[in-house]
Amino acid sequence: MSVFGDLAMPEGFKSFPYVRIDAPKGGVFSQDTQGPFNSLNPFILSGDAPSSAAMIFDSLMTGSLDEPDAMYPLVASSVGFSPDKTAMRFPLRPEARFHDGSPLTAVDVVWSLNILKEKGRPSIRQNLRDMESASVDGDHAVVVKLKAGSSRQLPLFIAGLPIFSSKYYAKHKFDESTLDPPLGSAAYKIGKFEAGRFISFDRAPNYWAKDLPVNVGQNNFDTIRYEYFGDRSVAFEAFKAGVYAVREEFTSAIWATGYDFPAVTQKHVLRETLPDARISGIQGWFFNTRRDIFKDPRFREAIGCCFDFKWTNTNLMYGLYQRTQSYFENSPMEAKGPPDEKERALLEPFRGKVPDEVFGTPFLPPDSDGSGQDRALLKRAMDLFAAAGCKRDGSALMLPSGKPVQMEFLDFSSALERHTQPFIKNLKLLGVDATMRIVDPAQYQRRLEDFDFDIITQRLVMANSPGEELASMFGSEYANVRGGQNMIGVADPVVDALIAKAQTAETREDLVAICRALDRVLRAGRYWTPHWYKPNHWIAHWDLFGRPERTPRYDPGLAATWWQDPVRAKANMPAGMK
Repeated sequence: MSVFGDLAMPEGFKSFPYVRIDAPKGGVFSQDTQGPFNSLNPFILSGDAPSSAAMIFDSLMTGSLDEPDAMYPLVASSVGFSPDKTAMRFPLRPEARFHDGSPLTAVDVVWSLNILKEKGRPSIRQNLRDMESASVDGDHAVVVKLKAGSSRQLPLFIAGLPIFSSKYYAKHKFDESTLDPPLGSAAYKIGKFEAGRFISFDRAPNYWAKDLPVNVGQNNFDTIRYEYFGDRSVAFEAFKAGVYAVREEFTSAIWATGYDFPAVTQKHVLRETLPDARISGIQGWFFNTRRDIFKDPRFREAIGCCFDFKWTNTNLMYGLYQRTQSYFENSPMEAKGPPDEKERALLEPFRGKVPDEVFGTPFLPPDSDGSGQDRALLKRAMDLFAAAGCKRDGSALMLPSGKPVQMEFLDFSSALERHTQPFIKNLKLLGVDATMRIVDPAQYQRRLEDFDFDIITQRLVMANSPGEELASMFGSEYANVRGGQNMIGVADPVVDALIAKAQTAETREDLVAICRALDRVLRAGRYWTPHWYKPNHWIAHWDLFGRPERTPRYDPGLAATWWQDPVRAKANMPAGMK
């Protein structure tokens, strides 16, 4: 199934087109990651768990890395819908097994859906709010009933959720963080780990689904290992020393100048630029609009005028990035120019409830002169501050309440400090008492969950067919839910109404028009100072691997489709990996 029925693979397909069917098995894939972990349950709010821990669980269906929203059978052998689309029936494969050899049954599926709806992370509970019931139908089938008018993405979301062993959790509490490896059923199970330092996943022997079309040519490594680092620069030094094998680079300065160490010049380390067709991640400095200081959009726009992207890109990022303008960057859903007929029809009922600019050219971040201190933009910022009721008192800018304007940029890494400090310098020129604070990742996570911040740097990932996640990121219902993704605190009835339409769009053409309309409204809100993006992945890796002839469209496919090449590994394996 897919959101709009546009499946690429025919019935009876043998494998996905982006894999090598006879890919060799064996070896180790290792990559770096960041953040703490003190739990192995990524599906609850308690504790900090590695997102990779989700890979030990199979689901009813699984996605294709080549398609934006396709799902193909895994534990389920097929899916059927009632005529009104409010019920789904999943016949299960009787051969499905957990890692201990016990059968994976309909009882396990029903228990999993219900426990996630009751005790899962807030974003999961939000997505399952319109799941009316899940029940066993015979020995090997599950029926899921949905509320009328539920999101078009809900069936796919349900089909992709993890399946837990109900017998295992009869003896273990689901909603408590733990470092006891849970019982899974997928191609990998949790192997050795040391909390906060590394975690490894070992290929499960006799994996029940290894020959299914959705798995052929994939899961080729014996072990997948993630090394944890608190700082990207430390992680880079570890990569150079051969501690791990694959690194996705996010820092332009390092990509442009850092890969000149001996292993690169001797071609033991290779660099690849792989295409990325996904909607670009929504990265930027996000304002916490729950705080009085950030209530006025003119105030927020004034702050954005103090960031000189052109100077930053040229002097700090080697001109390798493009400015993000849209919440749907790098996709047809980005609003451009005046609204077309479909967009106008969507927006017209809200005239008078949204800024007039929504009906014209969408807001664009200001284009600077590249000097790093654009006097015209700083004057524009000062005018906007004044319009928001702020006044200068000597060297300080004062709020309408008479208090000085103070704000803190909160982060858990120093990676963007070089980009933030020139921004802060310009704000200080206007009398803003702006500072940057770097805290440890655990404290940062707690402060985010409690919305205890002024401005944060964040990157949100949008689905290629946006729906449920829009509510989590921008919906009023999530504006004050602890642990939710609506970091900005958006609480706008117009945004809610457009999100509701996006969730029930019946065609991709309708969804594109709705997202463009939503893009216009969100951009008019000045909720963030957007960063930058690139429509590709920068991948550096020790030359140990073979890979299929082409990369999947929506994922680099590294751990999923690559394999260890014995000849390359013998010639290029660093001592630290042997």
